[in-house]
Amino acid sequence: MNKYELALVLNANYEEEARNAVLEKVKDLVTRFGGNITDIDEWGKKKLAYEIQKMSEGFYYFIHFDAEATVPAEIEERIRIVDGVLRYLCVRA
Repeated sequence: MNKYELALVLNANYEEEARNAVLEKVKDLVTRFGGNITDIDEWGKKKLAYEIQKMSEGFYYFIHFDAEATVPAEIEERIRIVDGVLRYLCVRA
């Protein structure tokens, strides 16, 4: 198993309940494909380097997980269409 880090930028206009629901969807994606979540870092609301969908702020989350080499591609394929996710990046740690 490899160690991965999934960086997420969520919509800053969402209320806390909606952000938590989006975060749960992403966590379910990771576990559905055999990933084991080890840690979640919440950085909170930060200013974006450039506007994304006319927004200048977003909520940052970093999900650390262990998984097989095929899992990140599966997660990225499905996270693309999750509402509320402005940007994502999955890298091997």
